[in-house]
Amino acid sequence: MPRGDGTGPSGMGAGTGLGRGQGQTGGRGRMGGAVAGGPSGNCVCPKCGYVEAHQRGLPCTQRKCPKCGAIMTRS
Repeated sequence: MPRGDGTGPSGMGAGTGLGRGQGQTGGRGRMGGAVAGGPSGNCVCPKCGYVEAHQRGLPCTQRKCPKCGAIMTRS
């Protein structure tokens, strides 16, 4: 950092990288989707198709279907 401005020699230092530190999906959630589903939405059973409203603070993957007992997923 010869000039004390944080740039350093050409091609080195802060702000000169390629910006590829967020993985293949651009830093978003799994499969390229959002990081979180948000407060709205439904929990769906992948086995029997039962649908239930998502409850804030309780992930669908921690809930069991009341009909067949399978782990529910977010839709």
